[in-house]
Amino acid sequence: MTQYLVAIHHACDFDPAKETPATRREISALNEEMIAAGVRRFAGGLQSVGQARSLRAEAGDKVRVTDGPYLETKEHIGGFWILECADLEAALEWGRKAVIACRAPVEVRPFH
Repeated sequence: MTQYLVAIHHACDFDPAKETPATRREISALNEEMIAAGVRRFAGGLQSVGQARSLRAEAGDKVRVTDGPYLETKEHIGGFWILECADLEAALEWGRKAVIACRAPVEVRPFH
């Protein structure tokens, strides 16, 4: 079976402290459903983009470290699941459930 990244995208000004108890319950229920179905391999929420650091190669084998995410965008990945599913359609079904539970856009992408 293929593993899939199911990533939740948040606006850059997203404040997890403002997430409603209903949203937290729905995300917990989705996690329990994924575990019961045997598809969840790993899940994690990420700290704000203010905690991110980006690294870029420079001449002479030097690496530059800068504050913030790799790209300046209006959205960022706020959390994710690694799922093992039979096919893309099954992974997309979990993505649909994640959109509803998280009340946020979701990206589904297979691993190599």
